[in-house]
Amino acid sequence: MRHLLDTQTLGREDALRILDVAEDMADTQRREVKKLPTLRGKTVVNLFFEDSTRTRISFEAAAKRLSADVINFSAKGSSVSKGESLQDTAQTLQAMGADAVVIRHGASGAPRTLATSSWITAGVVNAGDGTHEHPTQALLDAFTIRKRTFGAHSRGRDLAGLRVTIVGDVLHSRVARSNVWLLHTLGADVTLVAPPTLVPQDVSAWPVRVLYDLDEAIAGGCDALMMLRIQLERMNAAYFPTEREYSRRWGLDATRLAALGTDSMVMHPGPMNRGLEISADAADSPRSTVLEQVTNGVSVRMAVLYLLLAGATDERENDK
Repeated sequence: MRHLLDTQTLGREDALRILDVAEDMADTQRREVKKLPTLRGKTVVNLFFEDSTRTRISFEAAAKRLSADVINFSAKGSSVSKGESLQDTAQTLQAMGADAVVIRHGASGAPRTLATSSWITAGVVNAGDGTHEHPTQALLDAFTIRKRTFGAHSRGRDLAGLRVTIVGDVLHSRVARSNVWLLHTLGADVTLVAPPTLVPQDVSAWPVRVLYDLDEAIAGGCDALMMLRIQLERMNAAYFPTEREYSRRWGLDATRLAALGTDSMVMHPGPMNRGLEISADAADSPRSTVLEQVTNGVSVRMAVLYLLLAGATDERENDK
């Protein structure tokens, strides 16, 4: 891989390769000494124009466990807040010798702009851009579903025949978009459930089924129920009457949790709004994969950084 910018253009074989390498990385994280020398001498820059403690820490942990040097760059309090452009920031990082740049940006397409420009030669990883995509979150979700479903026999498996239901604020969710494309590529059947006001206008072009009633979706059955965070900070209009009304119609409470199939797992990309889109009963139940997703996120991001940096180096050496 040269860059990881989205899941819509990520092929099935590449997706499975990332997941399988993540299996290897997960195995190393069960050892007493978790650190690997794989990326020694490489520099990974976390370039975050938006706040996201969870994602930044996960990428930082992944890079450090591969022995890379990590530079954390936050736009707040930096020269960006004084008006510096993305181009100037990128060229500064290039001059510092960055080998990979993990970028999170409020503008959709910013990672692709960085990757396709001549400003920087480093590999670019999209850690979330606007309302576009968040590919590593989708990969760790797919990894979690695969591991929960197939256990020790998950390596090399896709998600063919599995039913995944994604519930909530699809309109503003880059996680939902990345999951839709990746899950479809891996063979899963995807259903979206949301208030009509929180369904994107272009959803007819997506490989999904759309429902507006969560109880109907649960009654139809699913292997994984993914609850999305209501992104109040992105809402500039009244998309639903009240938070209480949203929770009543589209929240996962104890009653709906009990109605789920016995083998259904409950997912959430975090951070959670407990009592809004998900109840404490659901978040803390044995069905919940929330903490597994965090753990698996480090392994998946280790795999991505490895394939961007060490994997590319290995292939060049083999071609000689």
